[in-house]
Amino acid sequence: MVTARQEPRLVLVSVAYEDDCLVFRAPGAEQLVLPSKLPSSNANCVLVGFQKHPESWRPVELKRFTITALGIFGLDIKGRDCGDEAAQWFTNFLKTEAFRLVQFEKSMKGRASRNIFPSFVQNYQVAYPDCSPVMILSEASLADLNTRLEKKVKMDHFRPNIVVTGCDAFEEDTWDEIRIGSTEMKKVLACPRCIMTTVDPDTGVIDRKEPLETLKSYRLCNPSEKHIYKSSPLFGIYYSVEKIGSLKVGDPVYKMVQ
Repeated sequence: MVTARQEPRLVLVSVAYEDDCLVFRAPGAEQLVLPSKLPSSNANCVLVGFQKHPESWRPVELKRFTITALGIFGLDIKGRDCGDEAAQWFTNFLKTEAFRLVQFEKSMKGRASRNIFPSFVQNYQVAYPDCSPVMILSEASLADLNTRLEKKVKMDHFRPNIVVTGCDAFEEDTWDEIRIGSTEMKKVLACPRCIMTTVDPDTGVIDRKEPLETLKSYRLCNPSEKHIYKSSPLFGIYYSVEKIGSLKVGDPVYKMVQ
């Protein structure tokens, strides 16, 4: 597995869901269009393109979409290879050795988050995220950090998939159970930050110092939790999904109490 820790320019790649396709875009590169669900049949080829633009459809050989084994943090997991075209697109953009893009399928077995952080419940599984599919961070926490930095940073440095407004700085640290829309989530642990926070999301250049050093000056864990977080500063909260539902931008966040 390779991430922006090893290849910082990966932060310049964006992905969008359009017309039942995944569209990858990057500076100076033609967009890459893949079906959102790779076929697993024995047909010879599949058509790939935008639903509203028939002229964009093209055949892609199915034999290239094979299931492959890979490792993440030393744990075995599988994925369906997205084909030579996707591999070449990433290789050309990164200008490095050949990488393969894979897609996780529901029928595949996930990785146990507990093997990374013991505080996760026994049977909680993820596919390719470090340990959780949901990480929440508030704008107030980012604003607090920026008061301590000479060069301001953006939310994109930290990659939360849910951003909360209207609360105090680090108030999210205290939310043990929350509901957003019809989705219920439970706090698992704080997000320990690494060198990836020093990658500039606009340039793909790694700094290796800030904002990580400043975070270490005031966001280290309690001594009693050092066996979990070690020397990593904490910024943002990992949540497990307890009740699957829907949520949208603008939904209020409710703190659930017993």
